[in-house]
Amino acid sequence: MSPAFPPTTVAWRRAAAAALLGVASLFPTSSVHAQENYEIQVYGSPLTPVGRTMYELHTNFTAKGMKASGDGTVPSNHGLHETLEITRGLNSWSEMGFYVFSSANPGEGFQFVGTHIRPRVTAPEKWNWPVGVSISQEFGWARTKYSADDWTYEMRPIIDKEMGRFYLSFNPVFGKSLHGPAASEPFEFTPQGLASVDVAPRLSLALEYYGGVGTTGGFARGVDQSHQLFYALNYDFGPDWEFNIAYGAGMTRATDKSMVKMIVGRRR
Repeated sequence: MSPAFPPTTVAWRRAAAAALLGVASLFPTSSVHAQENYEIQVYGSPLTPVGRTMYELHTNFTAKGMKASGDGTVPSNHGLHETLEITRGLNSWSEMGFYVFSSANPGEGFQFVGTHIRPRVTAPEKWNWPVGVSISQEFGWARTKYSADDWTYEMRPIIDKEMGRFYLSFNPVFGKSLHGPAASEPFEFTPQGLASVDVAPRLSLALEYYGGVGTTGGFARGVDQSHQLFYALNYDFGPDWEFNIAYGAGMTRATDKSMVKMIVGRRR
């Protein structure tokens, strides 16, 4: 669930996550839900420029994932997920995003999964803060065949910093089920981050991290936590384009072991 890195900064073409696991120690946790594989992206703080629209297609394939789910939902193994994301810049400090999720799974065919809406605000550049800061909120619905909790809410603070050839972004994400089996549970904490470096005028290499350590009510056991690293390449085709391709490896039994993702975006 995320906006593209905007054309007003080279940040949009950088993706990668440094090891951020130490942050998780600030939040106790008790249970972790599976990492969503529909829109795998770490947000940057800048918005889509006012009056412009960003169209993104997120393609994610799970080469080695879960072959069975404990809640009766469609398992992730060999699942191909396609997500259309449309984001409109509203003014200098806000934007609105909309998502349509779909999935093709063995024995299931290609099916519609759900939709989300995402308003986001940012700290204006005139404030001259030392880091970029924005806050995204996401409200969504999904078919219970694919998500046991059909109505959900997400709050995503975004903190990032550009330092010459280097770029860092941290997204401490908090998610909540509004309806479903986990509706009575506290907010789930799923920290995400990236670190990237420009290695050529149009090319950057990156490391992206996606975690799921439990909830704000208590830590999950280490083996039940989700930790995943993506090794990413970002290429700059011009200020109106976004391109990201990456391979992801899961580091715990609760994480899909092998994934490939690609993001192609166009601003109009």
